[in-house]
This record gives sequence, structure tokens and C-alpha cells, in this order.
Amino acid sequence: MNKKFQTIISGNSSALKGQIYVPSDKSISHRALILGSLAVGKTIISDLLESEDVFKTANGLKALGVDIYKRGNEWFVHGVGIGGFCEPDDIIDCGNSGTSVRLLMGLVSTSPIKATFTGDESLRNRPMDRVVEPLSEFGAFFSTNYDCKLPIHVIGSNEPIPINYILKIPSAQVKSAILLAGLNVKGTTSITENEATRDHTEKMLESFGANIKVKRKGLSKIISVSGFSKITTSAIKVPGDISSAAFPIASACMIPNSEIVIKNVGLNPLRDGFIDTLIEMGANIKIENKNLENGELVADIHVTYSPNLKGIEVPKERSPRMIDEYPILSILAATAKGPTIMDGIKELRYKESDRISAVSDGLKRSGVNVSEKQDKLTIFGKGNQKIKGGSIIDASNDHRIAMSFAILGSITEKSVEIRGASSIKTSFPNFIDLMNSLGLDISILKS
Repeated sequence: MNKKFQTIISGNSSALKGQIYVPSDKSISHRALILGSLAVGKTIISDLLESEDVFKTANGLKALGVDIYKRGNEWFVHGVGIGGFCEPDDIIDCGNSGTSVRLLMGLVSTSPIKATFTGDESLRNRPMDRVVEPLSEFGAFFSTNYDCKLPIHVIGSNEPIPINYILKIPSAQVKSAILLAGLNVKGTTSITENEATRDHTEKMLESFGANIKVKRKGLSKIISVSGFSKITTSAIKVPGDISSAAFPIASACMIPNSEIVIKNVGLNPLRDGFIDTLIEMGANIKIENKNLENGELVADIHVTYSPNLKGIEVPKERSPRMIDEYPILSILAATAKGPTIMDGIKELRYKESDRISAVSDGLKRSGVNVSEKQDKLTIFGKGNQKIKGGSIIDASNDHRIAMSFAILGSITEKSVEIRGASSIKTSFPNFIDLMNSLGLDISILKS
């Protein structure tokens, strides 16, 4: 069977038991490679996420002249310094990774080099205007089609100028692309953020010695970075990814007699909206053994079966803190008592797939009542009633849709078939083995 169209079957599961580590944080892994490339000297990264998306960033940086390799359990990045990138010999293929293409375009836009970026079919259908617009203000030139989608040819500016930019759409990727571009510009580049988004780039820039400042102005935040900061080498240990942890957390909440501990998970305050939401719904979750690593909050998450989950209205302003977790939240909401309302989530329509439609369609096929609007999803939870299942789900090569419906299949009367599941490798390469080790019953359909 063509792996791109891999199909998995998820059936009713027994109680989840065990102590696990989830894959390392994808956002931090991307940024560790990039910041290491901008430093002069050797950066050592422990627990880098070895997934397809992160490899795309590594390969893109290699194409720009950076020496990156693995030895034992550590990754080594020999940085070229700010302004030290060379022109790539070939097109940079970012696969399915929106983070790779947007952040790498930020690096190229203020370097005097040319580069062409492309991706797979899914990435070529995602909007790039949101990053092309601010990067053009530095003086970079972008050659693209009428709708500003990949492939895109970038001509970096020879004499980039600093910019002051107000983020129109809450996006950590756009913010990060601007900050990275600003490092190679004489003067100070600033970004005004009216809605908070994940701040891994700011924290990592600070830990690498960049001159970055963050200040409040009313309800807004202004992030400023000075060009030609001295980026120093660092040793980085990447924590577990809360977005990956969300899947075993949801499973343990829904399956009777479950009790699991997920070790060493990153709980950045701008990424923990999923935990807050589940606790409000009545989930039995405890945060234990908190500590700081490279400026990031890390802790263990202790989860036990939660039989009294109730539907809630998730605050709009929380969406940037949990944008990737709405698909798995929707699965859990299907088992809660009463409706769960998720508003202000239009951004989900522009991910690897239209996740609002994918979740709505999949749940309806499985016997759950759902109301879908342009930027809103309401799941009418079935409470103590069993969910029928027996559905065939087209994951549209979207890893979070595939994993979410694999979790659904663990609690439905009839098993759930998920097509296009090979995309799971982009963020959670050992998802099937790890979840099965806890008690799930997920199998790969043989051709």
C-alpha cells in the first residue's frame, strides 16, 4: 500500500495504564535548529523531535550552508552566524511543514541570496500572503502566483530596512519570521501583537543572547529585536510537546479506570489552554514536578479517568493558546454532557486541512450531532450514551485529524477506519506504538 494513503483501524480499548514520554516539542525543535544556525560555533540539542517536519527545517538549513548532524542521541549545529547563509543550489522542499517554510523565508528575506520554496500538495494550498506581506516591507522581493501560494521565489534584500509591524492575524509563525528577519537588519524591528501567541522564539532568542525586549502597551504586546545581535551557542534540551500529549490525555479522561503519567511536558503559559479547558470540563488532571528548562516551564501531567465531563463554552481569547488541540478537544467533547462551544477558531480552516469541516464531518459520520459555522464549532456531547462509530474518515493527510479520530475509535461501539494516516509521522512518529503500549487497539490495515 502507498504509505501516503496508509489506513489505520482503531477499535474499542481497555483502560490506559502507564508512564510515558511523548515526542519532543515540534515548535521548539524547529527553532533550536534555526537559532543554532544563526550562532557562531557549535550548538548541541538533546531530544530534538525526529519527525518529517523538523527534518524539513534541518534540510532547508543545510541547503543554506549550515552543517547539521546527529551523533548518538544529540544533534549538532555548526552555526554560520547572522548574515552567513549561502545561496541554495536547488529548490527547498518543506514538505508538509508550514513552520519550516515561513521561518526559512524569514531568514532568506534579509540575506542577499535567492531561494525557491515549495511543499507537498497540502502546503501548496496554504496561504503565504500573511508572511510575504511583512517580509516584503524589509525590502525582499517575492515572485509567486496570483493567490500567493507555493512555490515562491524569494530574492533577499541587499540593504534591508527595519520595520514596525502590527500583526493582523495572531500567528506565531508570522511573528517568528519577522523576528528572524530582523536579526540581519541594521536598527530595531518591532512587532505589535494584539492577541498573545506562543513565544518560543522570543524565549529562545533571549537564551541565545539576542537583544530582544518585550513590553506591554495596554492589552497589546510590543516585541522588539535589535539587528546584528551577537547570537551565542547554547545547549538545548527539548521538552515533550503538549500538542502530542493532548492525545493520551484525552484518551485517559474518556476510558474507564485509566491512569497515566506523561513525563517532562512543556507547559508554556501560551500553550496550555487545552489543560485549562479540560479542567473546566471536569477532567481529573494534576500538574506535578514543575521546573524551568531554557526558560520554558516543564512538568509531569498525571491524568485519571474523568466520568463527569461537561460541555463548556471555550473562551474566544483562549484559541491562540490551544489552536492545535481543537480537533482532539472535539473528540473529548463528544463524550461530555451537554454542548461544547468553540468560537473564534477560523484559523483552523487554513491548517494542513480545513480542520473545522474535517472534525464536523467525521463526528457526524460517527453518530455525533455537530453544528458548524465559519469560525465556530459546537459539539453536542452524548454524555453517558455510547458513540456509534463504524465510520470511515478521510484525514486529508492531516496528522492531527488522523490521530484525533484514532482516539475516537477507542471509545466507539464500532471501530473507526482512518485513511491518509501516514501524515502522523510529521509530528508523532511513534503514535501507534506508544498509544498501543498504554492499552489502545490501533492497527495498520494491510494491503
